[in-house]
Amino acid sequence: MTQASSLCPCGSGLAVKDCCKPFIQGKSQVATAEQLLRARYTAFALGDIDYIIQTHHSKTVHEIKREEVQEWSASSEWLGLKIVQSEAGTVADTQGSIVFCANFRTRGEEKIQEHWEQSLFEKENGEWKFLDARGIQNGPLRREGPKVGRNDPCSCGSGKKFKKCHGK
Repeated sequence: MTQASSLCPCGSGLAVKDCCKPFIQGKSQVATAEQLLRARYTAFALGDIDYIIQTHHSKTVHEIKREEVQEWSASSEWLGLKIVQSEAGTVADTQGSIVFCANFRTRGEEKIQEHWEQSLFEKENGEWKFLDARGIQNGPLRREGPKVGRNDPCSCGSGKKFKKCHGK
């Protein structure tokens, strides 16, 4: 095993044996929602589907299709995890939310894909569990209202044209 391949897939920079592996093997318990997210990502990368299912909250575990999780894990080359935003999920909290992007490539394909998600976590019997996820559309921003033209009246109500008021 090379030095690079012994690094934890979660991107911590630590060796997998000193990072997520003890959680996955049941030798340690995660203390935060972020640790659980990183360990679950590593379990996807290593193909440890049992850990993924074991760390799913009892409220939503019935929604998992083991075969689909197994297929996605096995058919993907996991290339990196980037945590974008984290709310709560500390040792003292009972709930937490993390927005992340996981890069992967389907085996046999060139294109790198991005999986954007907001994961929701909740403690169950004192242990952090993955509760649910919301997919996040990452792409061009779409305008909610109509585009204001340069010669349209300014929306602030000044009576001036947009280009002479807030369009500067």
